[in-house]
Amino acid sequence: QVQLVESGGGLVQAGGSLTLSCAASGNIWRINAMGWYRQAPGKQRDLVAIIRESGNTNYAESVKGRFTISRDSGKNTVNLQMNSLKPEDTAVYFCNINFGWSSADVWGQGTQVTVSS
Repeated sequence: QVQLVESGGGLVQAGGSLTLSCAASGNIWRINAMGWYRQAPGKQRDLVAIIRESGNTNYAESVKGRFTISRDSGKNTVNLQMNSLKPEDTAVYFCNINFGWSSADVWGQGTQVTVSS
């Protein structure tokens, strides 16, 4: 069984920074990608950033230049450095791992990020 544990959320003023971390444990092999998604109240869950096994990354347009995703392959962790935070970044942030030949998905429990104006 694969589990994801997220940390690093909290309350920050606009313009501030936060770093989210996600550690994966369990029977993990062939990680295809790890990523961060977010969901604001009343809205759908959207991709924030993703990093693939190749090292290639993709970001939502709204966070490009402000957020950086990175992965420590040896520890099966993925981090999201968030700078220049804006009130519209307020959401619950979810970690995701896609792994195995069947491209199985596992989600973390979510961590709240609140940016005050």
